[in-house]
Parts: sequence; structure tokens; C-alpha cells
Amino acid sequence: MAERQEMRAKLNEVLEIVPERTAVLAIDTHRGHLDPEIATMPVAADLAARIVDSSARLLKITRAAGIATIFVVMTNRIINGKSEYLSNPFWRSVDEVRESLTPDLPSTIAGHNLVGSPQTQVMPELEPGEDDIVIESKHRLSSFVDTELEGTLRQLGIDTLLLIGINTNTCVQCAAFDGFNRDFRIVLVSDCVGSSYGDDLHEFGLQNVARCLGWVQSTDEIAERLSAPLSSTAGA
Repeated sequence: MAERQEMRAKLNEVLEIVPERTAVLAIDTHRGHLDPEIATMPVAADLAARIVDSSARLLKITRAAGIATIFVVMTNRIINGKSEYLSNPFWRSVDEVRESLTPDLPSTIAGHNLVGSPQTQVMPELEPGEDDIVIESKHRLSSFVDTELEGTLRQLGIDTLLLIGINTNTCVQCAAFDGFNRDFRIVLVSDCVGSSYGDDLHEFGLQNVARCLGWVQSTDEIAERLSAPLSSTAGA
């Protein structure tokens, strides 16, 4: 089958999640994507609600297991009077031809997640706790490039990343590639991600991660793994 179900099933059998070496990486779980009232690059309202609900449930489970939570928030600076996002040739061209990156909903590139705006706030249902880490130095699709994320993960002794957030096919997938290239174990939580670019690209992102970069698991599957005893090789 195109989805490589047999390969994925075999890989699922050997996946182990050790809480003290694992972190949830919440990528752009901010109001600029997930709050229909003010989102500047929104996902559909019903999808946003489902992602927030699933993510809140996941964080309750992972926090109880002692898993660290790191929020990475994309912000847009005004430099020399212009949005820094318009320095990117593709984004600038999309803006110039008056097109939208979100095919079904209005959005803005130049006005997306301006520094200090409400859009950059993490959704209230997912509000960071005092032990959580929030990184706001992400200015492009990568959570790693030119941010303090990798140093933070190394300091915490993390080797496994549970990826949640927006968009499955851009920032989340970019984190999967970046983490893979740095030898982190990548686990994408399927019901805690979504895309404003369309369902087809969301599904592409899930398939690409599952078949090339890491594991794709639901919140229920993560909860089951955390409740099961680890094998004798887990601490190796």
C-alpha cells in the first residue's frame, strides 16, 4: 500500500518514549492561527477547536508524566518600516499578486503575528505553566535556525520530540526535518496538528513524516505508550 502500513507497524513496535528524555514541541499554537476571532493566518474554526482540545488533552497527559513542554512562537518584526516577512522572495510575491497562502480563508503575510500583537499569544487553553519554556525568536518556518531551541534541548537532555501545532506541511514538517538532521527521535501527534493550506497538504505532511522522518501517533497512542512499562533497553 502507498501508506507503507506494514513498515509503519513494525516501527511502532520498537518506539519507546522515555519521559525524562522527551519534550513536547508546541509549534505556533498561537492565536494568529487558532483563534478565529483575530487569526491573521487562520485554520478553519472547527479544525482549530479540535486541535486546541486535543493539544490540551495531550499536555495534561505529558505534564503528568513529567515530560517537558516547549512552546515555539513565530513572530514578525518591523525592520526599516517593513514586515520582515516581505524580505522573503516567495512571501513578497504572494503579497504583490494579492494572493493568500490560505486557500479558503482571508489571511495576511505582512500583518501576520506582529511582535507584541495578541496573535503571538499562545492559546489560553494551552497556557504555558511556570515550568514550561517559551521561545519567541522564531521568525521563519524553522523552529531551530537562529533560535535557542537546540541549546535548550541539549541542556535538558532531550532526545525525543513530540511535535504538535500548525502547519503540518510547513513549520511542523520543518521541525521534523530539522530535528531529524540533529538526530532527535521525531514523533508527530496526528490529532494535534493541522494546516491552513488545505487538507491535502496536511495529509502529505503526515505521510512524509511517517514514511521518511519519524513516527506519527495519536494522543491515545501516546497515552497508551506512557502507561506501558518500558523495555530493558529504554535507558540505554
